[in-house]
Amino acid sequence: MATYVLVHGAGSDSSYWQFVAPMLRDRGHDVVAPDLPVDDDTAGLVQYADRVVDAAAGRRDVVLVAQSMAGLLVPLVCTRIPVDLVVLVAAMVPAEGESPGDWWAGTGHRQARRDLDLREGRDPDAEFDPVTTFLHDLPADALAVALAGGARSQSNTPFERPLPLPAWPDVPTRFLLCLRDRFLPAEFQRRLVRERLGIEPDEIDCGHLPALARPAELVERLETYAARTT
Repeated sequence: MATYVLVHGAGSDSSYWQFVAPMLRDRGHDVVAPDLPVDDDTAGLVQYADRVVDAAAGRRDVVLVAQSMAGLLVPLVCTRIPVDLVVLVAAMVPAEGESPGDWWAGTGHRQARRDLDLREGRDPDAEFDPVTTFLHDLPADALAVALAGGARSQSNTPFERPLPLPAWPDVPTRFLLCLRDRFLPAEFQRRLVRERLGIEPDEIDCGHLPALARPAELVERLETYAARTT
């Protein structure tokens, strides 16, 4: 059995995995889902990685699952603990030597997102709405849970501290791309994954948050990836 280390993205907490974690445990796996210090203005990516490393300490057969911003933590975590497999879910992929704050311009994210909004008939200059951007495809029950839980305020500190990231680790890596992602558009992600990881991403038909929108399908994907690695 594997140890799944589930790492949430920005402005969130471990409750993001509330549907996925029980399904994995029911299959006999060990599951840990640390809370990152997203609302702590004294914490940068090193401190975020500390939380992940502490949560995974002493565990074996680690499958590191990184959602969204957590992709930036992968090169830091994998230098400190043994990881058998990395699964990136709608994740940010850094280049060697790139600081987190440089990722947006370095990848062309702003233009890619603007182009998608225009193609799909949304105003790219409209005020940010989390439902429109992140929660648009959630089923009613998951949407109610997400809205009831609220969101944590994401500190800018991880993006303001210069931190040239190390090279991507020599660990088997899979990428699950979300076809209806309005934050990290599919074509943008497909290009980035090919250029930076040299792999072809897999696809799931949902928005940016598959652990809420399609938890059972996400679990099946994770299990398939883990089985291929063993």
